Amino acid sequence: MWIKYFFKFVSLLFIFQIAYAQAVLEYKNNNVSFKLDELAKDLNVIWGMAFLEKNRLMFTQKSGQISILDLQTKATVNITGAPEILYEGQGGLLDVAVPLDYTKEGWIYFTYVKNQNNRGATTLARARLDKNQLVQWQDLLVSKSDTQTSRHFGSRISFDEQGHVYFSIGDRGIRNNAQDLSNHAGSILRLNLDGTVPFDNPYVHNKKVLNEIYSYGHRNPQGLFYDKLHKRLWSIEHGPRGGDEINLIFKGKNYGWPVISYGKEYYSPFAVGEGTHKIGMQQPHKVYIPSIAPSGMMVYSGKAFPQWESNIFSGALKLKHLNKIELDKNAKVIKEERLLENINERIRCVIEDSQGLIYISTDSGKILKISPIKKD
Repeated sequence: MWIKYFFKFVSLLFIFQIAYAQAVLEYKNNNVSFKLDELAKDLNVIWGMAFLEKNRLMFTQKSGQISILDLQTKATVNITGAPEILYEGQGGLLDVAVPLDYTKEGWIYFTYVKNQNNRGATTLARARLDKNQLVQWQDLLVSKSDTQTSRHFGSRISFDEQGHVYFSIGDRGIRNNAQDLSNHAGSILRLNLDGTVPFDNPYVHNKKVLNEIYSYGHRNPQGLFYDKLHKRLWSIEHGPRGGDEINLIFKGKNYGWPVISYGKEYYSPFAVGEGTHKIGMQQPHKVYIPSIAPSGMMVYSGKAFPQWESNIFSGALKLKHLNKIELDKNAKVIKEERLLENINERIRCVIEDSQGLIYISTDSGKILKISPIKKD
C-alpha cells in the first residue's frame, strides 16, 4: 500500500516542479530573473488592459464584455453600459486606455467595431465609470473604414502629453485603402481628447484628405505606443506572409502598404507590391521574417527591471511569445529576444503598472503578471 502512495506523491511532486518551472523563468544573458503569476483565466480573448487605480485593472474582452480585476483579491467584476458591439471575424471590442488626466476628468477611452448597415467600422469612444456602470458614452469618431470584410480593424489607443489621442485602423482587408486618404482604413489617426481635430494635423487644409489622418500606408497596426520620455510614437503591424513591421511614426508620412512590403503573398512565393523601397515611403524600423503576428506593444520604463529600460515589448500571436527589442540611444535596434515561449500562449496585450511590473493578456483568456525575483 505504501508503494502506491509513494508513487502518487512522486507524481504530484513532478507535476508541481513542472508548474513551478513554467512560472519562474530565468534569463542569464543579461542577469534578469522573473516570476510569472496567473491573475485571471478562462475568459474570452482579452484585447486591452488599463489601470484605473493601483490595484484596479480594467480589461476588454473581444466578445464585448468590459470588466475590472481587483489585483489584491483577484476578483473580477463585469461592467455594464457598453454599446452593441459587432463581434465577427477579427472584429469586436478592442482596446481600452486612460489618459494622463484620468483621475481629474474620469474619461476612459475605447475602440470597438460598430455595425454600420452590417459593415464593421472601427470606432473611438469614451465614457466615465459610475460604480460598475459606464455612463456618458460618446462615440468620438465612427471611422470611414467600413467594408464587407471582417478583417484588419486594428486597433490600439495611445496618448501624448499634449492632449492628443492616437488610434490605429487596419486596411480592413482591402489593400488599396491604405493609400486612399478619402477613407480612414490603413491609417493612424490623431484627435484631441474631446474628439475634435487638432489644428496642426498634417492634412487639415487639404479637402481631399480626411483631416483625422496622422500617418497612412499601414496594413494592420495592432500595437501603438507613445513614448513620453523620448517623445516618440511607435507602432507595430502585421505583414502578410512575412514582413511584420515596427515603425517609428512621423506626422503625415506614408508607410508604404501595399506598394512596398517585405512580405510575400499567401498564395504564392511572390513578393507583395513593387519591392521593399520607394521614394516618398518610409522604411520600417524593424522587419520580422517570418511573421510573429504582433499585437499590443509598449516601451518599458525600467522601474522594476532596470536592464530593460526603454526596450520595446510586444505580444506575438502566431509564434506565441513576448517579443523584446533592445534599442541604442539613437533608437536603433540592437537585439531581439523572445520571452515566455514555453507557456505556448498567443499574447495579445502588454502593459506595465506604476511600479514597473509587467502585465500580459492572452487569447486563451488569461491575465499574467511578470515581476522580478529578488535574490539574496
